[in-house]
Amino acid sequence: MPTPSLASLPIRRLTRRDQAACADLSEDRGWPREEHKWGFLLTAGKGYGIDDPDGGLVSACVVTEYGPQNPALAAIGMVLVAGRHARQGVGRRLMRHVVSAIGATPVTLHATPYGRPLYEELGFKVTGRAEMVRGYFSPGGPEPTVTTRAATAEDLTAILRLDEQVFGTDRTHIVTRLPAFADQLRVAEEGGRIIGYAGAWPNMDTHVVGPLIARDTSVAQALIASLAAHTGRPLRTDIDVRHEELLAWVKQRGLESVAFNSVMSYGITELPGDWSRRFAPVTVAAG
Repeated sequence: MPTPSLASLPIRRLTRRDQAACADLSEDRGWPREEHKWGFLLTAGKGYGIDDPDGGLVSACVVTEYGPQNPALAAIGMVLVAGRHARQGVGRRLMRHVVSAIGATPVTLHATPYGRPLYEELGFKVTGRAEMVRGYFSPGGPEPTVTTRAATAEDLTAILRLDEQVFGTDRTHIVTRLPAFADQLRVAEEGGRIIGYAGAWPNMDTHVVGPLIARDTSVAQALIASLAAHTGRPLRTDIDVRHEELLAWVKQRGLESVAFNSVMSYGITELPGDWSRRFAPVTVAAG
């Protein structure tokens, strides 16, 4: 039987059962498998993919929507096409389908230099940049004066309130999954009030710092230092380039620049919320 054309293969919703196939697709493109992250995204968001008649996936991506009823924002991430099907319009077709399915909801994504031309062709505009840094954190310099500690179940309401203020929309379905997803979840407090929080979740041989929400740079520094003190793994995170002071500080303490991604949006000129307190995302795949 002739092999069906890529244009005729149906696009379907992915589920947690597709986690291994998604990880295979990541590996096919030279990315880490990241099964832990795929499981999180497929549970908290909506996966879309195209099955390969010969087995596995031709393409996949994940959409994470924010807002209690009618989403106020959607993030697209993990857009991948199998190497054997690259440059045949598959990614464009999948993206058009997903943007159409999202409808009138504003959309954001983090684009690699490789993916940016496709997103620009689809109408996405660059609204910012993030710098990925990675390495073993070396303590040094003045000790942080901000109090940090492990988060408890009693902190959840305050964390959710702070997160919504900073992110600009409700992320309950993401934040409430963090205790199970992350190896560490820590808060910074002052006078009994939570002024920042951060997670560190396992990704291959690293701990990814995210989300990182903080009142100011000194609070962000204290949270990163406290996370680093409780892991032997190198840290990795994606910091908004406008936070120049924090980027300089982490580089002084051993983290090195790995890559830059363009923050892009569709249907909105800038992201909601307060960027000055939003230092790093849970993962760039979820906005």
